[in-house]
Amino acid sequence: MKLNIINKNFYLNLTIIFSIFLLDRLSKLCIIYLDKINNGSEIYQSKFLNIYLIWNEGIAFGLFSLDDNFLYNILTLIILIVIIIILYLVVKNEGLKRYSLIFILGGAIGNFFDRIFYRAVPDFIDFHIGNFHWFIFNVSDIFITVGVICMITLELIGKNDENINQ
Repeated sequence: MKLNIINKNFYLNLTIIFSIFLLDRLSKLCIIYLDKINNGSEIYQSKFLNIYLIWNEGIAFGLFSLDDNFLYNILTLIILIVIIIILYLVVKNEGLKRYSLIFILGGAIGNFFDRIFYRAVPDFIDFHIGNFHWFIFNVSDIFITVGVICMITLELIGKNDENINQ
């Protein structure tokens, strides 16, 4: 009976991770296609949102963009190690913490795939207010951010529960 529950949770978790990856892949493939037919110009532009393709060779928000192949490969290896650690944490945790980690894992796998396949991550969502532009991001980044915010919130709530009980 317990094996059945583990299998259901395993398949549910795998389905969520795959769905995040698939949604990310489809959005990136669509944007890459639209970029090609628009000859690299903006795909969409409005008062608060622009959609155009940039290739991020670094990590979050373009940090550590490297031209050196050796350093790029070291950074990619570190990202792979972090993904393996997150996978381990997904297996060891339960409840909302597990689903927060699943969101992070699904997004991380999406961006990791791009680092391997394209040697850069396609980012294309540009929110802005007037001339102030937030960092350009993609669907994987949304899931990673939501997962991290949930993890932080769960940790803060957990700390408050511990303080109340003492």
